[in-house]
Order: sequence, then structure tokens, then C-alpha cells
Amino acid sequence: MTVFLVIIVLALLAVTGWQISKIFQLSKRPDADTSQIANDKDNRLNGILMLAFVIFLYVITVYCFWEYGRFYLPEAASEHGGEYDTLMFISIGLIMFVQIITQGLLHYFAYKYKGKKTQKALFYADNDKLEFIWTIIPVITLAGLIIYGLFTWSDIMNINEEEDPMVIEIYAYQFDWRARYSGEDNTLGKANVRFIEGVNQLGVDESDSYGEDDKIVTELHLPVGQPVLFKFRSQDVLHSAYFPFFRAQMNVVPGMITQFGFTPTITTEEMRESEYMVDKVKSVNEERNERNEELMAQGEPTLDSYEFDYFLLCNKICGQAHYNMQMKIIVESEEDFNAWLDEQPTFGSTMEDQNNDADESEATESEEAPAEQENGTEEPQESDAVAVVDNEQN
Repeated sequence: MTVFLVIIVLALLAVTGWQISKIFQLSKRPDADTSQIANDKDNRLNGILMLAFVIFLYVITVYCFWEYGRFYLPEAASEHGGEYDTLMFISIGLIMFVQIITQGLLHYFAYKYKGKKTQKALFYADNDKLEFIWTIIPVITLAGLIIYGLFTWSDIMNINEEEDPMVIEIYAYQFDWRARYSGEDNTLGKANVRFIEGVNQLGVDESDSYGEDDKIVTELHLPVGQPVLFKFRSQDVLHSAYFPFFRAQMNVVPGMITQFGFTPTITTEEMRESEYMVDKVKSVNEERNERNEELMAQGEPTLDSYEFDYFLLCNKICGQAHYNMQMKIIVESEEDFNAWLDEQPTFGSTMEDQNNDADESEATESEEAPAEQENGTEEPQESDAVAVVDNEQN
């Protein structure tokens, strides 16, 4: 009913506006210009508006760069990230340079050469020289950007095997991540979703000896300065592995393996101590403290203080809980990384523990079965005896 009333009110407002416009038309002076063709006054007004608009456009552009430039990510934490950022800033610089010139000339000419009754436009059919210039300059510029981008892309995608990169599998499923380290042999065991059962959440092939020393974890640790080759698998739908601080992203496609690699260059602790991150953490915690005061007044649980960590995020809308699909990343020294990795159980030991638990469970069940059978046979015998006594009494 409310929606129906709103529609009626909007319809009445539209009719009212139409009637008011008719009244304004009828109230015009008899000598007023009612022609639909623009006159000199209209052209002058539109020329001024065009000039004012481009000035406003430049002012708002400068303001946005000044005010929101702080939301750029800090220094890249990977070896290739610097080249990635350089390519992005070169692209932004070229776009802004061309935009300022072309938009400025467009709006200025709209003002300078506004229509006049005494002025006739020059008919200019074509000019091969001008067309060549405004065609070849964008071609050369775009070719340079593309070639530079291809070299950067090649550095990310084509891993130098001579550097002996650490091989890690990133496994995606709704709505979480798992990481599988390749173990001492640096070779991942075969895997398939058909093998997923029990603790074998990634479907690693138990018959493949290369998988015995693999280590499956829920938190990704990386040694600083060591190349890492990531291989990606998806259990269900299309995901996208996004490492914002490392300037890397790759689609995770069901039924196929995708890959890329990078070398982390800044540890988690070093990033936390950077000027950018110190200011960010301070700003976030100030907002959380204000929010906590409101929550405390309402008797609700307060927010924890914020501390920076690297995260692996999903950059594809993969379902209802997509927003919370993330995995913590810790970049640390090689000594700390090795100490952490040594504490993680291997896939072989995990499956052995599961099999042992299964055997113990079966043994316990087999021991309990005879006792249950004895209890089951004694009860009928007792009931039969009671039945005999009752019959004799009758």
C-alpha cells in the first residue's frame, strides 16, 4: 500500500511540474524569443559554462590526488613490485598529461569559438598530415607501454629454474585458503579432488611418494629474499589469488593449475615499522577507539586493536562469504621460517596418524561387539524362564 501511495504522489508531482512549465510559457512577454534555435546569448552562456566546467575538473582532480593519494599502497614488498609501480605511474602520468591538454583545448575552443550570427564556420574536409600525427603518436606511446609491460609480466610469469625457487601450492575453496609446501624434495605430490576424504582436505594422492613430505598449513610463511613459485588449484568455483602488497594476482581456475612467482623483499616486521604503516595503524586504531566507546555504552563487545599483517585475498566474487576469504601471510628471516616449517607435520605423518586412529577405533569396536552379543543372548533366556514360571502357575 505504501509503494502504491508513493507512486501516486510522484505522478502528481510530475503533473504539477508539467502544469507549472505551461504557466511559465503562457506568462512570457509577446516579444520573447521562443525559438528552439540557440542565439548568441545561449552560445555565450554555454561557452562560459564549458570553461567553468574544465576549471572545476582540474580543481577537483588536484584535490583528489592531494587528499586521497595517501590511499596508494606503500612500497611494494616484492622484487618485481617496483617495476610494476613504475609502469602504473608512467601510465597515470601519460594519461593525465594528455587529459589536461586535450580537455583544456576542447573546453577553451568551445568558449573561444562560440557561435555568432555574423560568424561562419570554416569547412575543413581533411588533412593527411594531421591525421598521420595524431595516429602515429598514440601508436608509438601504446607500443612502448605494452612492450615495457610485457617485460614486467615476463619477469613475474617466467620463473628462472636455476634460482631453485621454493614451490608452494595455494588451494582455494569456498571460503578459505590452504597452502601446501613441497617439502625437502621441493616437489609437490600429485593431487585430485577425488581423493578428498577425512583429513586429506586437498586431495593429495597417498600413493605418490613425492607427497609424503608435503606440509599443509592454514597460514602462509615466506622467507625474505628467496624466490617462490606458487601453483594454484581450486576445489569448486573461480577464485582469484590477490597479493596486494606484493603486486601479484592470478586466477584460480577449477580443473587446471595456474602459477606465478615472486621474491618477497620486506619482512612483516619491517613493513610494520615503515612510516606509512605506522601512520595507518595509528589512524585505524583511533577510529576503533571511537567506535569502542559507542560499543561500551551499548554493552556490546569492543573491537581489538589493529596490527598490520600481509594477507592473501580473493579478488573474484565467489559466493556469499567472499568478502572474508583471506589467509594471513608472514614474511620473515630464513632462520625463523625454517624453524616454523620444521614444526609443521608432513602429509605422510598426518595420514599415518589418521590410519592409526582408525585401526584403534576398529579394535575397540571389535572388543565391544562380543560383550554386546553376550548381553543380547542372556536377556531372552531370562525372559523365557520367567515365561515358563508364569505358565506353571497358571
